[in-house]
Amino acid sequence: MNLLTNGLLVLADDLSGAVETAACLRPIDASATVELARTDSPQVAHNAQSVVVVDLDHRALTAAEAARITHAALRGAGERAVFVKIDSQLRGNVAAVLGAAADRPLVVAPALPALHRTVVDGIAHLNGVALHRSQAWRVEGTSPPRSIAGALAPLSCRTISLKTVRSQNLATALAECAAAGEVPVCDGETDADLDAVVAAAPAGARLAGSGGLAAALGRTACLSTAETPPPPTGNPVLIVVGTASPEAAEQLRVAELRGTRIVGCSPTDLIGRGTSESALSRALVALERGPTALSIDSAEPIAPGQSRDLVRGLASTAAGIVERSPGPVDLVLTGGETARLVLDALGVRALVPVGQIHHGAVRSRTPAGASVVTRPGSFGGSDSLSRIVEHLRPQESKG
Repeated sequence: MNLLTNGLLVLADDLSGAVETAACLRPIDASATVELARTDSPQVAHNAQSVVVVDLDHRALTAAEAARITHAALRGAGERAVFVKIDSQLRGNVAAVLGAAADRPLVVAPALPALHRTVVDGIAHLNGVALHRSQAWRVEGTSPPRSIAGALAPLSCRTISLKTVRSQNLATALAECAAAGEVPVCDGETDADLDAVVAAAPAGARLAGSGGLAAALGRTACLSTAETPPPPTGNPVLIVVGTASPEAAEQLRVAELRGTRIVGCSPTDLIGRGTSESALSRALVALERGPTALSIDSAEPIAPGQSRDLVRGLASTAAGIVERSPGPVDLVLTGGETARLVLDALGVRALVPVGQIHHGAVRSRTPAGASVVTRPGSFGGSDSLSRIVEHLRPQESKG
């Protein structure tokens, strides 16, 4: 599948996924820019770059709104190939978005081998455990789908087994699906499996998958990815963590042990006032001393359904810290929703990825020259935040 002939349009449902994908595609176009599209006007001005990546920011919207936004963005695709970035754990409006993209042949391969997220017999697995039997959706308020075909209903799907993916018959199987109006859902356990899917995709077909499939697209380029990481900016570092999950709490604990100062925001302030002036003031003082993390205080109970309001308040508080700082501030934003809300509050409309710190933790540059590191909330080990701080401010990572 030659993606370089007419370029590539990437549509993502959240910002961290969009930036992750752009980083994977840097071998095709090292200058690819992530555009932060407005949901009321998702059309984007596609430029002459080989790769255009757009964050449509529709994961938290209704299925009907997500489909409308996707349709509008696809109208500007022209002759470009299209890649639809979906969550490897199938969160968000996957059926509605892929339904909008399925007016042309569509090939789906959601595996993400780098994080041990595989697809076997049409079922997503996390570390060998079927998604619907895992705890991955424990904060979603609903049950995960039992199969990928179930997640894509009412689309007509056909599972492409590992045996077929690893055979000489893969291209024929995908072409048969296209002719029958079916969406092939490809099994995958390894990068080689995803490479095979990209190579066998019918001409003109759209691809949908996670960062694993995006990385396979990147590997089709013959360009070298060896490059010198950009030097630290010397700016203060503000980390914004928009989840109170046990994993995030452990990452914060490790970062604190290594010198990062933690500033907790009261949920009552974030919801009732839309910002936390107390946390804002404390964070400004802490930033003068070194890297600082802004998080939601887990000591206070959080009622179901308050998540979006909490993150909005956190984003408003983070934006206030940046705006009141005497100089530029580098940001570390975990979770696509948190990242998008913070950058929207600051008026940032585009990011240029410049490299990965670890898988999914991508360093980008804003038009003003500050660094922004984005990372999906479910990515990274216990030392993820401390590794990011060390990358941005190596002289302060020792605490």
